[in-house]
Amino acid sequence: MISRVRIARAGYDSLMAFEVERLAKPFAAGLVVVVIVIGAVLFFKRGIEPTGSILKVRTQALDEASSIAVVDFRIENTSETGLVIRDVSVTLEAKDGKKYPGASVSEVDAQTLFKFYPVLGQKFNDTLRVRDKIAPHEKMDRMIAARFEVPEAKLTDRARLTVRVEDVDGPAVDIREK
Repeated sequence: MISRVRIARAGYDSLMAFEVERLAKPFAAGLVVVVIVIGAVLFFKRGIEPTGSILKVRTQALDEASSIAVVDFRIENTSETGLVIRDVSVTLEAKDGKKYPGASVSEVDAQTLFKFYPVLGQKFNDTLRVRDKIAPHEKMDRMIAARFEVPEAKLTDRARLTVRVEDVDGPAVDIREK
């Protein structure tokens, strides 16, 4: 009885060794294909580096302690992949080095803002909004209006404004005022 169990066990072990040996090559080939695909995706995604420049900045006092900045800027998607906007923000850097985040204004509120403050001039560009798409190699002019809890004098006498545009896949561009 013991010899039959040993013979059966030996046959089973050799069958398993044969199956493992038979499946090792296809498994290794599949693993190599997966690694190549992941590497290709990462390689092509790394080229997403949007660029941009600030074209014009207009400021307006809202009251003695707060003001608004309307920033017209140009953004270009230099990659082979389209961008989908996840977030747009504006930061004020004062001459003393302190940074103030701006509260972004919606497109509807921006239209109202231009109506009530004609000193801002004409609204040249649409607001860059969340979920807007920028096609590969597309260049577009957009604007963002942001409220800052600082007097207009401090906003006007600034070191710089920075518009940060983030893509849903992670890449971001900081468009700095010169």
